[in-house]
Amino acid sequence: MLDLKFVRENPDIVKQNIKNKFQDHKLGLVDEVIALDIQHRNVKQEAENLRAERNKISKQIGAMMGQGKKTEAEELKAKVNSNSEHLAQLEIQENELAKKINDIMLTIPNIIDPSVPIGKDDSENVELERFGEPLVPDFEVPYHTEIMEKLSGIDLDSARRVAGSGFYYLMGNIARLHSAVISYARDFMINKGFTYCIPPYMIRSEVVTGVMSFAEMDAMMYKIEGEDLYLIGTSEHSMIGKYIDTIIPEESLPHALTSYSPCFRKEKGAHGLEERGVYRIHQFEKQEMIVVCKPEESMLWYDKLWRYTVELFRSLDIPVRTLECCSGDLADLKVKSVDVEAWSPRQKKYFEVGSCSNLGDAQARRLKIRVNGASGKYFAHTLNNTVVAPPRMLIAFLENNLNEDGSVRIPTALQPYMGGMTVIK
Repeated sequence: MLDLKFVRENPDIVKQNIKNKFQDHKLGLVDEVIALDIQHRNVKQEAENLRAERNKISKQIGAMMGQGKKTEAEELKAKVNSNSEHLAQLEIQENELAKKINDIMLTIPNIIDPSVPIGKDDSENVELERFGEPLVPDFEVPYHTEIMEKLSGIDLDSARRVAGSGFYYLMGNIARLHSAVISYARDFMINKGFTYCIPPYMIRSEVVTGVMSFAEMDAMMYKIEGEDLYLIGTSEHSMIGKYIDTIIPEESLPHALTSYSPCFRKEKGAHGLEERGVYRIHQFEKQEMIVVCKPEESMLWYDKLWRYTVELFRSLDIPVRTLECCSGDLADLKVKSVDVEAWSPRQKKYFEVGSCSNLGDAQARRLKIRVNGASGKYFAHTLNNTVVAPPRMLIAFLENNLNEDGSVRIPTALQPYMGGMTVIK
């Protein structure tokens, strides 16, 4: 969410940013919100003038009553009553205009960083760097659910009977592997200096609209019927929401948190949901990281965060690459974003396993997350990044650590979390 003053003073910059994001249907909103802002300020000023006049007249009434000038006092009382009726109408109008302005401001996209490549959609994202050698073994790599099934590690048939498509039962050593990856990721981030947290798995609507755009909300979130609560699609929502309407002492920044949670997503519009696969599912678990920091430090943290994910995947012998998200692929609140993609030996291509985003002060402005600094209060910057999200990550893990006999190697870093096991047979 942009600063209204910035929009008022820089309409051309805001419009060009909308064009860069290929959202030309929103161009008219800039002029509309500026016009509404003028109306709102005029109404607000008129209301303030009436309040000042009312206070002034009230004092005069008291003085006249003290002097015994009852008739003159009654005339002034009538004027106050008349002004009060008009003031009440102005206050209603002021609130209505404020709501219209806020609704529009929530849909105008954040200003993207100048380094973001201009492109219409994810097909125009730009590869940045590769880490590790993407290998294809001499033997055929089966589909990931076949690997799991041969290891008695997944039951999709029962899950369909219980909950429908997009759910799963993980079993035995595959379930243990899933938990081991989460535990390893937790300790990995704690060792990087992050504070571990388990957040609420449901959040109120004011938090939802504070952390994401309406389009994301509609496509992702499950609402609890009859309650002002939504199931989280990622723990970032709860973690950033933790700071709603707070003033943070500047000397305590940065706040670096890593969190575990289950995640729930509708996956609306996710065409080709693989009934037997676990790539796009409605329920999964994830280790996340978020940072709340000073504006001048957010880009430094951005580079740190995605590198942590790369380091973790490489420690598990999984080749990865980073992909810079182009302007048209950025959600409205994001300033800059990079996807981390893992190598799939079966598909002979990379696929997304995590995403790192700098949101500038957009979430902080919506949620009123302020910092009390030496020169006054200002909005914090927020960032988020996926540490690891099994079971999708398990696809990359199984394919890259698969042996020809169908067994799966356990990398050294993960062995303590698997009870010393070196291979799953």
